[in-house]
Amino acid sequence: MFGKQKIKMMTLRPVVFLLYYSLVALLAIVVIECQVKDPLRDTPATFTPKREHTLTKPYQGAGMTIPNWEFFGSTIVTNNYIRLTQDAQSRQGGIWNSMPYRSKYWQVEVGFRIHGQGTELYGDGFAIWYVRDPPQVGPVFGNQDYFTGMGIFFDTYANQQGVHSHGHPYISGMINNGTMHYDHDMDGTHSELAGCECKFRGSDHETRALITYYNDEITIKIDVEGDNEWHDCFKVTGVYLPPYYYFGITAATGDLSDNHDILYVKAAMLSPPIYNYAPKDDDLPKADAIAPPSERLESHSSGMPALRRFFMIVCIGAAIIAVCGFGYFLYTSQLRNTRKRLY
Repeated sequence: MFGKQKIKMMTLRPVVFLLYYSLVALLAIVVIECQVKDPLRDTPATFTPKREHTLTKPYQGAGMTIPNWEFFGSTIVTNNYIRLTQDAQSRQGGIWNSMPYRSKYWQVEVGFRIHGQGTELYGDGFAIWYVRDPPQVGPVFGNQDYFTGMGIFFDTYANQQGVHSHGHPYISGMINNGTMHYDHDMDGTHSELAGCECKFRGSDHETRALITYYNDEITIKIDVEGDNEWHDCFKVTGVYLPPYYYFGITAATGDLSDNHDILYVKAAMLSPPIYNYAPKDDDLPKADAIAPPSERLESHSSGMPALRRFFMIVCIGAAIIAVCGFGYFLYTSQLRNTRKRLY
């Protein structure tokens, strides 16, 4: 009898070890998925704002000036926000950093609020720029057309109804070498780099946008809920942006209107500064590809990364259960064979 129990324990031990270490591996994967973050996600180690490119309260310096920043058009500077446009028709305003950015790779975070009296119809939106020439009053969300650089557009109104497969508000990007026209009536769909739907308008709290340019890749992340959690909007590889361009933010209203408020701007270098830079005529922004001009059947949802993690964990769990089941089958088979030999 004692011999049978000993044999049973010896044959059971490998299965127990297999089950134990499989569960440990699953827990480790779950912990890693929950804790590992993008190293460029805005951690204190990587996001150290540069003072000359930062705009925080109190905004004003001596008199009506803002150190290292210029503003134009309908822009109003208050103690709590910088209002690019009021909730009134036909307004254009903007601010831009008067210091060109000397780093090849960078990251910029913008806090903002878009709000107004409109409940169903409102517009037009605002744009964050990284351009060769400082923004000037124009038709592209308050900036000039045929710009050279990159624009990230926060569009709150669909000018062309019935064409898009996505809704509004909508965030999109555009890379321009100075020769491309932004078609406002088409909402820029024929020159769009990428985009995502995002309900960034009408919040009582501030909304944050994080734009990262690193290793020739543009990444846009959004915090709409105010919970200090970044959610993916879109990511595009194969993008080249020269250094020594300017950051700016502009906004515009037309027949529809909104308050477009900027709360702060924080920018950081992700590579060493470049000095004595001499631009060449052919040193222009470019992107390997742009999005299709229409019929985008899906947008980059902020919930997809979590969904992928969930399915990955489920698949790993199923695999572990299958391994354990196979181990149990081997154990029972071996146990039956052992009993046959004993009897």
